[in-house]
Amino acid sequence: MTAHESAPSVSVSGLSAEYRTRLGVTRALDDVSLDIAPGELVAVVGESGSGKTTISQAIGRMLPRSCRITAGEVRVLGRDLASLAPDEVRRVRRESLGFIPQDPIASLNPTMRIRRQLELALAPLGRPTDAGSLVELLRSVRILEPERVLRLFPHEVSGGMAQRIAIALTIAREPSILIADEPTASLDAQVRDEILELIVAFVRRSGASLIWISHDLGAVRRWCDRVVVMHRGAIVESGPTARVLDAPEAEYTRTLVAAIPARSRASREGEERA
Repeated sequence: MTAHESAPSVSVSGLSAEYRTRLGVTRALDDVSLDIAPGELVAVVGESGSGKTTISQAIGRMLPRSCRITAGEVRVLGRDLASLAPDEVRRVRRESLGFIPQDPIASLNPTMRIRRQLELALAPLGRPTDAGSLVELLRSVRILEPERVLRLFPHEVSGGMAQRIAIALTIAREPSILIADEPTASLDAQVRDEILELIVAFVRRSGASLIWISHDLGAVRRWCDRVVVMHRGAIVESGPTARVLDAPEAEYTRTLVAAIPARSRASREGEERA
């Protein structure tokens, strides 16, 4: 049995959800079903408001108070998080789920040096927190001068550096499931590619599942095994990345593919010829 044929690490079944605000009720998810296997890299794509982030929040049971699940279930490593006590949910998140944010600076404590944040995150998991181990951890995500970086505060590092630190914090925990919500949205092209290489390298090495929320179909084509296309809270198309992007069946998917920048298409064609 291959990794992709084994029991799913994440299973979403008939999930529906809605947001309730003073302006009324908005459907966020509409009967969404999705299985993700260990070691699989799955991109969830679609325009803003399509339900991509809501799925990632539901998987981690981190939905905002204004959002409630109205039908269906989410299982993580075979467990229905909705049936667990809050302490147990936090334990599953801490031990099995890793989150790479869109805004890494906001995810770091602005009053605390990088070294102290790494120590506080890793010590409860029994991970080494001595200076040498932390230096090696930062080197593993291609951070130059790691000894100096450990002494810095978050406001003293660039966006790309902060994202590397966020990745280091995440992969040091060795999660079984990695959720990346637009992790390179604010980075320039070169740094973006380097960050994605780090994420994919961890997934390939560890056998973790990756759920990547993205607008970047060019990068999705390069890195992901499968793509899930969402529109208005529903999955309109899902399948192997090459098939979905080269021969889309849904009209909405065809519209998304047509919007891929010419530079991304040219880069992909060059890779295929290489």
